Amino acid sequence: MQPRMKQPVFVIPEAMKALQALSKCAEGRGVPATTLALVHMRVSQINGCAVCLDLHNRPEFFAKDSDARNFALAAWRDAPFFTDAERAALALAEAVTRLADRPDPVPDEVWAEAARHHDEPALAALLLAIASVNVWNRLNVATRQVPGGNASRESTKTDG
Repeated sequence: MQPRMKQPVFVIPEAMKALQALSKCAEGRGVPATTLALVHMRVSQINGCAVCLDLHNRPEFFAKDSDARNFALAAWRDAPFFTDAERAALALAEAVTRLADRPDPVPDEVWAEAARHHDEPALAALLLAIASVNVWNRLNVATRQVPGGNASRESTKTDG
């Protein structure tokens, strides 16, 4: 497998700084790091981003999480390993990632459940994290970046 081109953030270095800043601003805003990691993985699963799935399966992202949760993430609705707050964050992540899939992309009940578990700064952080990983996914998928290639190695310095 060969990428179509270098990862765009390596072609336009200012984009790397901007995306790193966007990714970073979601941290420390009331959303546990494990929840952000779950959101990143789930969004990357939906978007089929092999680079991000490879990156987010590394110990530095999931060191504090269990294998059972990691393996069951795609089936989070049916797996007993997730808290209500994590489920709310994952439902919001799926809705925001799949905007074009349904007439009411982010239903009121999804939003209300997320708001029940997360205050406004945490909701803002979740939305920024979801948007950020979607950007990384789209750049990697569009250019067919290869897991373990330059995009993966360089992404360890980012939120990829």
